[in-house]
Amino acid sequence: MQLPARLGIVFVLCAAAAPARIIAQQAYQPAGGRTLLRAGHVLDVHTGKEAAAQTIIVEGDHVVAIAPTASTPAKAGDREIDLTADTVLPGLIDVHTHLTMATNFDPYFELSMTDGKEAIIGVENAKTTLEAGFTSVRNVGAGGFTDVALRDEINAGHIPGPHMQVSGPALGITGGHMDENLLPQQYHVVGEGVADGIPAVQHMVRQNIKYGADLIKIGASGGVLSKGDDPQASQYTLEEMQAIVADAHRLGRKVAAHAHGAQAILWASEAGVDSIEHGSYLDDAGIAMMKKHGTYLVPTAYLIDWMQTNGHLPVFYQQKMRDVSAVEKQNAIKAIKAGVKVALGTDAAVYPHGLNAHELDVYVNQFGMTPLAAIQTGTINAADLMGWTDHTGSLDPGKWADIIAVSGDPLADVRILQHVPFVMKGGVIYKDEANPAAIDKLQASTPSSPTTQVPAF
Repeated sequence: MQLPARLGIVFVLCAAAAPARIIAQQAYQPAGGRTLLRAGHVLDVHTGKEAAAQTIIVEGDHVVAIAPTASTPAKAGDREIDLTADTVLPGLIDVHTHLTMATNFDPYFELSMTDGKEAIIGVENAKTTLEAGFTSVRNVGAGGFTDVALRDEINAGHIPGPHMQVSGPALGITGGHMDENLLPQQYHVVGEGVADGIPAVQHMVRQNIKYGADLIKIGASGGVLSKGDDPQASQYTLEEMQAIVADAHRLGRKVAAHAHGAQAILWASEAGVDSIEHGSYLDDAGIAMMKKHGTYLVPTAYLIDWMQTNGHLPVFYQQKMRDVSAVEKQNAIKAIKAGVKVALGTDAAVYPHGLNAHELDVYVNQFGMTPLAAIQTGTINAADLMGWTDHTGSLDPGKWADIIAVSGDPLADVRILQHVPFVMKGGVIYKDEANPAAIDKLQASTPSSPTTQVPAF
């Protein structure tokens, strides 16, 4: 292979400097042999049944079987985990996070953000999110492809965090929600994902995929936490969104559309996006279009409650937040009653990471879902939206050993999931409040050691 001159020099220098042996690295790895999780009850998220006195058998990073504890004796070399006082269920999934972002909307803080800061913030928030019981997430928007780097380091086992699908920089129009609108014209600052017109948006989709994006995030409407745009105004045209979806789907990526306004929701759904994020001004026409295309709604509802109590926003965001908050929940309820599919998403970073399960409380106690239906939004529904049904979302044998345990019955009170004492992801125990000694630690591994490979979808 003929390398460009500059790259050839780098290749030769790296080859010459390569050590004679492979240096072992530290990584989180599943325990050898079997791990037996002795559960008080196991929740089947498909049916709502809670079988008592069951043992979940884990080998490597997968569930291999679930069987009555009485007929599953330990063998030599097995590791037993006592969860007999708990209800065990699959790890939860949040399909709308921003792990590399902080809950700080001061304009100077936003303008002083760097890729390095985002990466460090992401490491902190990934651990917090995992320990809250969320073992998989979609990260829908990050600067400098910092979410790609975060995903890759988690997959390598170097840092704790959930399985991730990541979008890199979100696509948006000039002056829109995804642009950088805080600085005056003289600085000529443009958001990373800004692209106008069909050729430009096609290029941006392909560029994001080139640099590691698992999905494409777009701004179909204006937003709340951005200056100078209107959440009710559509931004990308129908034709631009059709071009985005066509390229993304052909290249094996799904599309998530930030969309508050009714026209944007209608057009994005017609264009074939896979999910509508927020959906604040969703109307009957949008509901019908979403049902026709099987489009998921990701309501991001708890942030409204948190903002009303704790939010301290710059003045140019405040009225938009009040306007959206006045209509979003009632339209989500209408969509749910009409049979629109719902997946759990939080917009974590708008409020502190780790509070993700509060979204379930809204679904049950404000939207009228049953606890099981709410839990399904964050398990089987979310896995379906991500294209990961074969990997996660339930405790079926063959799926990833992404498992949480809670004290009490989440079908009696879904708020129990706001405190998760036990978290296993990919066969690795990251949290066990009852037995901290059971938590798996970093251990030596070589680059040839097996790690869970996470498909795009």
